[in-house]
Amino acid sequence: MVAAIAIDSLLKSIEDTSVGVAYVYCNYKDQKEQDVASILAAILKQLVQGRPSLAEPLTRLHKQHTHKGTRPSADEIYTALQSIISDLSTIYIVIDALDECRNDDGTRQGLLARIRDLKSKADVRFLATSRFLPDIVDEFKDSGRLEVQASDEDVRRFVAGQVHRLPNCIQRKHELQMLVQDKIAESVDGMFLLARLHTDSLLDKRTPKEIKATLARLSKSSVALDDAYKDAIERIKGQLARDSERAKNVLSWITYAQRPLTTAELCYALAVEHGEEEIDLENIPDVEDLVSVCAGLVVVDEESGVIRLVHYTMQEYLERIRETWNPGAQLEIASTCLTYLSFDDFKNGSCSTDAELERRLQQNVFLDYAARYWGSHALPIEDDVYALAYSFLLHKGSISCAT
Repeated sequence: MVAAIAIDSLLKSIEDTSVGVAYVYCNYKDQKEQDVASILAAILKQLVQGRPSLAEPLTRLHKQHTHKGTRPSADEIYTALQSIISDLSTIYIVIDALDECRNDDGTRQGLLARIRDLKSKADVRFLATSRFLPDIVDEFKDSGRLEVQASDEDVRRFVAGQVHRLPNCIQRKHELQMLVQDKIAESVDGMFLLARLHTDSLLDKRTPKEIKATLARLSKSSVALDDAYKDAIERIKGQLARDSERAKNVLSWITYAQRPLTTAELCYALAVEHGEEEIDLENIPDVEDLVSVCAGLVVVDEESGVIRLVHYTMQEYLERIRETWNPGAQLEIASTCLTYLSFDDFKNGSCSTDAELERRLQQNVFLDYAARYWGSHALPIEDDVYALAYSFLLHKGSISCAT
C-alpha cells in the first residue's frame, strides 16, 4: 500500500521527461521468475518507455539475443541501464516487498549492490518497503527509515467497521463492542492483519462469555501471528467436513503452487476428478464459496484475478506445519496435474499454429499451469505418483500437448 501510494504520487506529479520512474512489486510466489536480470530488465524497460531517444541500448540488446535465441544476462542489462541513466536528470526507483525477493541464491543482495552502484553514478532516489529482516535492516542502516503502523485509534475504527459482521451479542451491546475494540487494539501492536484475524476469530462465538474468553486469549508477543493462524486453522477444521476439506485444498494449492494462480485456474484444478477423462462443468466451484470457507486466510486480487494467501507469513506458517496438517498436498497436486494432462481433449497432440495454441489455452485455463509444473510437484513424491506419470508419458499425443 505504501509503495503504491508513492508510485502513484510520482507518476502523477512528475511531468519533466528527463526524470525517470521505475517500480517493481516483489512477490514470494514469483521468486523463480524475479531474478536480478528480470528485475533490472523491468526497471530498464520502464525508464526507456516513452523515450525513443534512450531506446538504442535496449534495442541493440534485444536484437542480439533474438538472433541467438538467448536471454541477456544481468550484467548485460545492467550495462544498458548504466548507459541510459546518464541521459536522465533524476531516477526514482521503488521496490515493494523487498523481503519477498529471493535471497538464498543472492538475488536480493545482488540487486541491492547494483542499485547502490547506480546511486553512486547518478541522481538515483531509491525507496523500498519491507518487513524488518536483519540483512535488510543492515543494508539500510545508513538510510532514512520510516516504520509504518496503525495507531490504536486506527485499529479501533477498523474493528468498529467490522461490527456488522460479528455475532448479534456484540452488535446489540455497546459495552461489548467497546471491549472488543479495546482488547484487539491492545494486542495487535499496530498490525492491521492481526486485527483482521482477531476479529475473524469472533465470528463463530455466540455468547458474551465466549467473546470475553476469546479476547482474553489474544496474544501480544512475537508468536501472535502464529497463534492467530493456528486459531484460523482450528476454525477451518471445525466446519462441515466438506467445507473443511475444501479449505485445506485451497490453502494447499496456493501454498505449493509454483507461481500465482488465477481464480479460474484454481477453480478448474479443484474440479478435476481422478479417473475421469474430462472436466465436468457442474463440478467447478464458485471462487466466493472457496474464499468463504478459508477463515479469512485467502484473498482475491480483483485487478489481476490472482487468488493468494492473506500475507507472506501465512505461507511460512503453512510450510512449517505441512507435515502434520496436510502431508499429502504435493501428491494431490501432482496427481491433479497428471490427470488433467491425460484428458482426451489433449491426446491429439500439439497445436499447429500460434492461434490454435492461444485458443486451446483460453478454452482450457488450467493447461498452462499443469503442463509447466507437473514435474515440479511430482519430483518430491515420484514413487507415489509413478503409475500415473508412467501412464501419461506413454501417450505421445498427451506429451506433445504438454510440451
